[in-house]
Amino acid sequence: MSTQTPETETETESETEQPASSPHQERRLAEKRERAEREAAEEAADATKFDGETLELKVFRYDPEIEGKEEPRFDSFTVPKEQGMTVLDALIFARDEYDSSLTFRHSCRQAVCGSDAFFVNGQQRLGCQTQISELDTPVRVEPLPHQDVVKDLVVEMDHFYDQMETAQPFFDPDDLPEGELEEQRQSRENREKIKLSTRCIWCGACMSSCNIAAGDNKYLGPAAINKAYRFYMDEREGEQKRQERLEIIEQEHGVWRCQTQFSCTNVCPKDIPLTEHIQELKREAVKQNLKFW
Repeated sequence: MSTQTPETETETESETEQPASSPHQERRLAEKRERAEREAAEEAADATKFDGETLELKVFRYDPEIEGKEEPRFDSFTVPKEQGMTVLDALIFARDEYDSSLTFRHSCRQAVCGSDAFFVNGQQRLGCQTQISELDTPVRVEPLPHQDVVKDLVVEMDHFYDQMETAQPFFDPDDLPEGELEEQRQSRENREKIKLSTRCIWCGACMSSCNIAAGDNKYLGPAAINKAYRFYMDEREGEQKRQERLEIIEQEHGVWRCQTQFSCTNVCPKDIPLTEHIQELKREAVKQNLKFW
């Protein structure tokens, strides 16, 4: 027999009754279910996208114009490790799939334009030329050292271009062919001598690797000196211009600042023997200053 009064029993029954859901609550529950289903679908799509092997890409980030991004940091991205994928391919994937604000230079993707030089796993490399499969993971991508960073992997190149222009990278022959369509001929031997020096793509990797350039802002640098070598050693160059060019490279911040560390030669993506060319121009400068009487 129950000891409760009828009034008490009525109160207990009313407390156990569930209130009816309002239209607002039902709408919120429906939105929550839709969001959960959408997130599950996205996760399933990502799982399908990364069925194969993946790797971690750590990318330097810096944006002085955006609040909260002024301090340098590294962002990590998971990218597929596919046969033939380059560092540039991985960066493009990270930009297109994860963060459209990721900023870096690139153009031809054939190691010709020189715009995508980065500091990859501690060495200057061309992004389009460097295979992901040949690198240790995680793959760490940074902007070129010893240059001011504009944003993320983009560095200021004006100083590098100014140094290249100082070497006067153009022909100035004494005589031109008489015929309008006649070629300015060059011997095969001379072409072979300067062939490697003509491969420079102005990427700036050598300048970035040079400790002398890092400490001497006026130093012409290996790329500019190589450009001077390319024209000075060309037999078609005018004699007066050759002398002017030699005077430019033998000044205080020219060839004599090179300490023969071979760092520029080691990182050149076009395999130009930069250090050898610098030493040869040193010999030319010495010969020009020798006097016999």
